[in-house]
Amino acid sequence: MTSVVILGGGPGGYEAALVAAQLGGQVTLIERDGLGGAAVLTDCVPSKTLIATAEVMSSLRRADELGLRIVSNGDDSVLSSIQVDLARINQRVMDLASAQSRDITAKLTAQGIRLMNGNGRLDGTERVVVQHANGTVESIDADIILVATGTTPRELPTAKCDGERILNWKQVYGLTELPKKLIVVGSGVTGAEFASAYDELDVDVVLVSSRDKVLPGEDADAAEVLQDVFERRGMQILSRSRAVAATRDGDEVVVTLEDGREVRGSHCLMAVGATPNTADMGLEQAGVALTASGHIVTDRVSRTSARGVYAAGDCTGVFALASVAAMQGRIAMWHALGDAVAPLDLKRVSSNVFTTPEIATVGMSQDECDKSELRIAQITLPLFTNARAKMQGLRDGFVKLFCLPVTGIIVGGVVVAPHASELIHPIAVAVGERLTVDQFSHDFTVYPSLSGSIAEAARQLHTHDQIADLTV
Repeated sequence: MTSVVILGGGPGGYEAALVAAQLGGQVTLIERDGLGGAAVLTDCVPSKTLIATAEVMSSLRRADELGLRIVSNGDDSVLSSIQVDLARINQRVMDLASAQSRDITAKLTAQGIRLMNGNGRLDGTERVVVQHANGTVESIDADIILVATGTTPRELPTAKCDGERILNWKQVYGLTELPKKLIVVGSGVTGAEFASAYDELDVDVVLVSSRDKVLPGEDADAAEVLQDVFERRGMQILSRSRAVAATRDGDEVVVTLEDGREVRGSHCLMAVGATPNTADMGLEQAGVALTASGHIVTDRVSRTSARGVYAAGDCTGVFALASVAAMQGRIAMWHALGDAVAPLDLKRVSSNVFTTPEIATVGMSQDECDKSELRIAQITLPLFTNARAKMQGLRDGFVKLFCLPVTGIIVGGVVVAPHASELIHPIAVAVGERLTVDQFSHDFTVYPSLSGSIAEAARQLHTHDQIADLTV
């Protein structure tokens, strides 16, 4: 029986373990913090649970417009009657994360996978040394090794996180009271999501961004919509402002900017990226190539430069998405154990930013289309033209589609709307299956629905030569 040893119990690790067990491998999975990894315990599950609460607050902000009020002697708006209990919110967040971790543990155990609580390191390419949580050490022979050890929040030497006032994204769930003023350093996906959530929970938020706009890595039109929404809601955005330090001053935090300005708040959330958990694991000694940043170099079937050693997830620096990590892990086991396998295709990856509104993308980006030698056809439909959006009082957002000239094959799309993470799936199917705008538009959508705008965009892209560049 083939011995498979997996280091890391996040999506890349536990999904790989399930596939390896299904294909007859003798599987050992080593995890030090809990099954599910950061995605379940401190990242995706907790953050999106917090955001779900913030979404309710966002809906309540439209209550007056929709005709919902509370009768009282004072302020009779619905929103004024809601009190945010952060301690209860965060308790629910962590309870859900723990429950998800237990579910994963039960699923792996039921498949006969050996679970070990501890730290593993490579001893060459055919052995893993495990230091158990109780201090004992064990050596395991391995025919196949998968490294899926994830990342750790990056910290600035001059902004050490203390878990009380200066926080990283793992520590924020320890708060029991709403910050009076939260300074979020970093305007990437993590920073934007937390800034959006706490702003919806009625916290005074200051977002420190080193770039011109929030979300510099996302669609520029989508980022512009989100920045406009943030500013209209009263969030202070300090663009082109790089934070160089964060220090405690009593019950306040002082964030110092590169130009000498100081920003004061009650709390600070550092969202300045992550570093891979690849140090002191024997990787380089085993012949595993690393990038300058410490990420593991892999090919499209998750192989590293060392024979028999694979890697998956955020430690590879491919895409910091749980869905990608899980697919990398599955592909690794399919390849290693001789099953049918297709290389990882990043053009088919859907991603989402869980702000209000959400931003979902798949396939070619606007920047790639603009730089392409092909005259990519595109269309943008504002959300406020959609009947369902009007009924729900939604104004901010759009649907954007890209297709090839002549053939009309859909190659990408962007959705900015509530629950864009759900709406992007039909576009992802179209990109993955190379559907044309005509094929796509001939299928029925529910009326009224937000998804109707996606079909309408496809219909408007139908032209005789498919080379029009349409913007409505």
